[in-house]
Amino acid sequence: MRNVQQQVPQRGEMMLTSQRRKTTKDFDLLPEGKPYQLIDGELIMSPSPVYEHQRVVRELSTLLWTIVKQGRLGEVIVAPIDIYVTEMDVFQPDIIFISHERRSIIQDKIHGVPDLVIEVLSPPTAYYDLVHKKAVYEASGVREYWIVDPKEQSVEVFLNTPTGFQAVADASRQGGVRSSIIEHFEVHLTELFPRQ
Repeated sequence: MRNVQQQVPQRGEMMLTSQRRKTTKDFDLLPEGKPYQLIDGELIMSPSPVYEHQRVVRELSTLLWTIVKQGRLGEVIVAPIDIYVTEMDVFQPDIIFISHERRSIIQDKIHGVPDLVIEVLSPPTAYYDLVHKKAVYEASGVREYWIVDPKEQSVEVFLNTPTGFQAVADASRQGGVRSSIIEHFEVHLTELFPRQ
């Protein structure tokens, strides 16, 4: 679909320097509303997203919430909210869906993994979404992972199988993708990325 190496910043580009790896205990000492994620024991500052990123998040979350609400399937939550995944990983995905079966992970923050995670790529954090966070989501049991690239106008959908994430849908600029775990959740790219 795209050459990740050319579009993604090098690992560590957004990192804060530190002598030791941080844990959730260190993360919890930060002030509320902090613009950080804890990724592999490093505090990563997430700059404010640009308009197109937020527009895509709005469109996707509205579509997803409409389907989830009609079907009474669970909860849809939009960033920023902290997702405590491991002792060294606290993420802020753009959009998450949590089914009623996993509702117990919802507390003041989210302690556990959602059923569905959607990440909309931004240049400063794309490396993490495409590599480390994807691997952690896979290992921790996220059922479905979507990567949305506004620049390439593309969407990739990964389903978690007994052998790990498998690409089950992929569209760029036209066509559409569909969720394997949420019936009727389907995205048409010409509607998500209308031509100017």
